Amino acid sequence: MTNDQKESKDNLRPISSLHLLSNREIQGLLSSKEEVRALFRQCALAILNTGNEQDDVRKLLAEYADFEIEVAGESRGPKISVKHAPASAFVDGNMIRGIQDHLFSVLRDIVYVNHILSREGLYDFHSSAGITEVVFDILRNANIVQPNLRPDLVVCWGGHSIDRLEYEYTKEVGYQLGLRGLNIATGCGPGAMKGPMKGAAIGHAKQQIEQRRYIGISEPGILAAEAPNPIVNELVILPDIEKRLEAFVRVGHSIIVFPGGAGTAEEVLYILSVLMHPANRAVPFSLILTAPEERADYFESLDQFIRNTLGEAATDCYQIIIGDPPQVARAARRGVERVRRHRQKTQDAYGFNWDLTIEHHLQTPFLPSHENMAALTLDHRLEPAQLAAQLRCAFSGIVAGNVKAEGVERVEKYGPYRLKGEPAVINEMGRLLESFIAQQRMKIDVENYQPCWRLGE
Repeated sequence: MTNDQKESKDNLRPISSLHLLSNREIQGLLSSKEEVRALFRQCALAILNTGNEQDDVRKLLAEYADFEIEVAGESRGPKISVKHAPASAFVDGNMIRGIQDHLFSVLRDIVYVNHILSREGLYDFHSSAGITEVVFDILRNANIVQPNLRPDLVVCWGGHSIDRLEYEYTKEVGYQLGLRGLNIATGCGPGAMKGPMKGAAIGHAKQQIEQRRYIGISEPGILAAEAPNPIVNELVILPDIEKRLEAFVRVGHSIIVFPGGAGTAEEVLYILSVLMHPANRAVPFSLILTAPEERADYFESLDQFIRNTLGEAATDCYQIIIGDPPQVARAARRGVERVRRHRQKTQDAYGFNWDLTIEHHLQTPFLPSHENMAALTLDHRLEPAQLAAQLRCAFSGIVAGNVKAEGVERVEKYGPYRLKGEPAVINEMGRLLESFIAQQRMKIDVENYQPCWRLGE
């Protein structure tokens, strides 16, 4: 490394995040707790590793054990210096601008937001309205929620570990969405999170659309394991998975789901638990499940799982479209238009869906400890919306045990998570999870994969 290269790496300033901070706010950043600093380092390293598809945070941390990142306060705002970072983040000694912007997004959303949330009395975390206000303020602070923008944001969910055929399908759907002037929000990682953005970028270019939004919505545990894909041009990190899920459904005007693994099942169960709430039945919401014809069995299995656990009424909340990207895009466009008309009628904001009722238990962070996983109520005696929420927690724990550093460590120390419940529900979970393993949907590195769960007594 030359001296010029070292100097350019040591002096990074915000491009579009954190332009102006008061001295008190800068001091708050610098005095963050050690665990927040450690989390910031993990997530910053993942950002700097953008483009290298890997979902094992411990391997990444071990490979760059000497990586250093420091935040300094100046009157012009915070300055970041990094040392021993992945070389792929630089071109001729200068950090790629998109990566530099994302690095300050991490600073904004992990360190700064953590500092704000720790201020006693600022938010009411004991009420649903209070937590929704937190989600809104984080999104607004990141400029994700903007006034006077026509509804056009399609959320795309799906697996990070998918094959080429499925990836090309997600890209074609994104292309069709882009041709129709629709913007994209995903979990910001690889696979089905990258494909729709890449396809939409081509569609937007062909239609000469100037305002192109490729929004990545993540949370620290996932971001530390999965770097944002290179297409993301707006990044926001919510404090936990529950606020991340709420952010998706509040800002999205339609949701498209591609084949995935445990994380995708978690997302589908979450949105079903919301949509099946009696207060939300009159709120228009477009939920589309889609796959290439060769992978139709994925949604056949998931659809059957939903029918057998949550009941036939749950299937009214979504439609399945197989092997037809233009039809998927047309359905999403119609869904967006229904949302626009509804919000015009109710005077609800275009950029944030205040109208949806989200129960407090869906907003409360679920800690996937062995005790909490074993205590889940997986039983048909629950109302379908409540059972969907419990199943969502089960799949959230499996995601943690697969890719999140803390969850992986728990499983290594205490063994697989034990999930117990009504045999009919447990058997359905077993069939679905086994299909995910057989289709190699649990991790990017599937060689010698060992399940992080055990089902039944």
